Amino acid sequence: MKFIIPQNYDFSSKLFGFIDYSTVILNVIWGLFIFCITSLFISNFIVKIFIIIVLCFPILLFSIIGFNHENILYVLFYILKFFIRPKVYLYK
Repeated sequence: MKFIIPQNYDFSSKLFGFIDYSTVILNVIWGLFIFCITSLFISNFIVKIFIIIVLCFPILLFSIIGFNHENILYVLFYILKFFIRPKVYLYK
């Protein structure tokens, strides 16, 4: 029995089947960072929750949905790489 695997198929393991582990780690680190900053400067609990939701929810949405189903870390890496060396690459 022969299997045909497309060129763009990815074998990466994912948490719950839809989000990469590296993206989950990034989201957790970002959430902890925002939580620590808000804990230092803000004492009102409702304001803390509001700020955490406003700053963490868009990152979480981009992580789950992605840009054209691409991992958010890869997108940020591609953008950073383009700003460092702005070249146009053509692939088959």
